Amino acid sequence: MTIKILLQTTIVSTPDDWSIARFELLAKFFRQQQDASGKPLLAVAARDRASLAAPDPVLSTLDRSDFDEMWLFAVDTGSGLRSEECAAIGEFRRRGGGLLVTRDHMDLGSSVCNLNGVGAAHHFHTKNLDPVFPLQRDDPYTTQIDWPNFHSGANGDFQQVEVVGAVHPVLVDPSSPTGALRFLPSHPHEGAVSAPERLDARVIARGKSKVTGRSFNLAVAFEGSSGEGRAIAESSFHHFTDYNWDPRRGCPTFVTEPAGDAMLREPEALASVHRYVLNVAIWLAGARKQ
Repeated sequence: MTIKILLQTTIVSTPDDWSIARFELLAKFFRQQQDASGKPLLAVAARDRASLAAPDPVLSTLDRSDFDEMWLFAVDTGSGLRSEECAAIGEFRRRGGGLLVTRDHMDLGSSVCNLNGVGAAHHFHTKNLDPVFPLQRDDPYTTQIDWPNFHSGANGDFQQVEVVGAVHPVLVDPSSPTGALRFLPSHPHEGAVSAPERLDARVIARGKSKVTGRSFNLAVAFEGSSGEGRAIAESSFHHFTDYNWDPRRGCPTFVTEPAGDAMLREPEALASVHRYVLNVAIWLAGARKQ
């Protein structure tokens, strides 16, 4: 059965920003996947907000849609989700829909704090502060960006993934020597996520700062219970952008850090990323497709 996925940003279409057009390689990869009979495994809709002045027609009715899961790229500066949209997203998950919710540094994407459950996994500069890490910058190079800003490497390069606890299904990689995912795209200033207490969630993957050597969480998995949908909280949407998979694709003009090219030079790194996103897509749909 085909899994229906919504790839959604929290901004209106803006060419010089992280609009949905900058996630084209992810959408293309998903659309290429087939099941054993040769039929499409994943059906993808990819879109930005229709407007900031009114409830988004898709987000505000997500609970009444036929999507199996939503990948929410929170690329706003704090006002990307309205209350009625958060309510619909919460109801969507309560009814079994899967969610991937990701953001970036400082307060970028902080509107996700208003999401029930998975929103509590995301920590920002001024909202839902990290209860563990000291409130200090990690990346010292891009001085206009403050904590959380974990430096896992240059855009266009990749980072080593540390598996936490038992290998989670989204991290299984039969092609890896360890049987687990080893690489994800790096980014100079990733955000902060943790597993909220009293929720069915755990940290499944960590990265390590190339500046301070500090370990930080990359992904938190919510297993779902009593029919509730599964969810993933991710430290940075840069794990999924065209620019971080292939820096030749370009980036918004406000990105000033020099890019690397390791993702282009090491095919196994991109293969690892492809395995991860496919694993996540299949796992998130589990509550509805099993």
